[in-house]
Amino acid sequence: MDPSPPLNILVREPQGFSLWTGPPFSNGEPRVNLQVPCSSSKFSEDGSRLLAIKDNSSVVSIYESQNGREIASFQVPGLLAASLSPRGTYLQTFQKALPSQEKNLILWEIDNSTTVYQQFQKTMAKNNWPSIQFSSDEATACRMATNEIQFFDAKDFTKGVLYKLRIPGIASVELSKTPGSHVAAFVSESKGIPASVQIFVCGKDNPLQPVARRSFFRCSTVQLHWNFGSTGLLIVAQSDVDKSNQSYYGESKLNYLTTDGSHEGLVPLRKDGPVHDVQWSPSGAQFVVVYGFLCLAGFGNLPGDMAFWVCSEKRLLGTTKSECSVTSEWSPDGRYFMTATTAPRLQIDNGIKIFHLDGSLYFKKMFEKLYQADWKPEAVERFGDIDELVKFVKTNLKIDDISKGPKPLSQSNTKVSTPAPKPTAYRPPHAKNAAAVQAELFGGGGGPSEEMSKNALRNKKRREKQREKKAAADNGN
Repeated sequence: MDPSPPLNILVREPQGFSLWTGPPFSNGEPRVNLQVPCSSSKFSEDGSRLLAIKDNSSVVSIYESQNGREIASFQVPGLLAASLSPRGTYLQTFQKALPSQEKNLILWEIDNSTTVYQQFQKTMAKNNWPSIQFSSDEATACRMATNEIQFFDAKDFTKGVLYKLRIPGIASVELSKTPGSHVAAFVSESKGIPASVQIFVCGKDNPLQPVARRSFFRCSTVQLHWNFGSTGLLIVAQSDVDKSNQSYYGESKLNYLTTDGSHEGLVPLRKDGPVHDVQWSPSGAQFVVVYGFLCLAGFGNLPGDMAFWVCSEKRLLGTTKSECSVTSEWSPDGRYFMTATTAPRLQIDNGIKIFHLDGSLYFKKMFEKLYQADWKPEAVERFGDIDELVKFVKTNLKIDDISKGPKPLSQSNTKVSTPAPKPTAYRPPHAKNAAAVQAELFGGGGGPSEEMSKNALRNKKRREKQREKKAAADNGN
């Protein structure tokens, strides 16, 4: 097996971005390989190339990630958005429409610095960008237009649109990534007809009928998540109104469709509540969903408690916290976890923390202002199998078995008189099991946030002093 590639981290500050080599870091500090002034930066999906938008927001430069060499630079007046294709072959830009400009959506071939496709597009929505979607191998490319999906030859865009898939009322599209064999289309609700998500097989000679379909009532938007292998699609269907009146923010449901038609329906969840997030595993065989009214972990301005587990053994490795984190991400090799506090979400205490896979802190660095911190993408298979990582955990981390949760109280026939319970503050129904769930997640003991915060302790002391003053005043009377 080839040696694993080195890890790299992109760090962007007000003066631009830099590339760090590692971890591991020699002498405890990263080595900086590249520094570029810019206002925005983004890796291609495979990590081979890096896009940087310069400060004047009209120059887009492309760099080789491995050696930091600038490949090409493009002048794009009135630039509103820019994106790299998965392998960094193409640059896609969207400009503000000008009277003298008929076509404001442009696809550039980077190595030749030439325009290969142009199209006028009136508006650009964040959930529909990039307008031209590619499969991960760049073998398939498509674009959503009014009431249809247009398909191209991804190796030769000069051929124009090869074929079209007509879908009246289409609102969003998601092309499967690996391979680009299927495309999912969302059609909004209209005139009493429910909204729907349909899956079609890509290819000019394939039938125009969907291989899978799911309809939704009270659905305003959807999130579409393809798995690795293009065999399954997760759909988070969201509505603006929650008729059960349990959430001010509407309601959401998780659905699952397979391309072979073997499953088509709701994902059974154990309790009611909104779907916060869903992610596929790199293998595409499993997915995880965070849902319900009880929060599992909090970032932003919350304590940021974290628990690290070995999934295959359901064994807790350790717990820690990363306060006020804005972003969090596993390294491509699965051995490090990075959190970052960034602006403009938070203007103070900006910084990066990197943890070992057992939750122990490996590296910490503070910044006066930090805008971005990302791992350089790498193919997961280049780092070996998950079994190899589990073996690494077993041989390198000497961690005692930790209880998975609080033990039940022993049953006894002995009757013990207990004082009448004191009145307690009201707690909403969905929060009553919070302590038990937190104990299960963090191995008992209430988790890293068990100790009282400084603010809570200060408020407690202030209340005690007020009670003492009131008692003294009452005694004086």
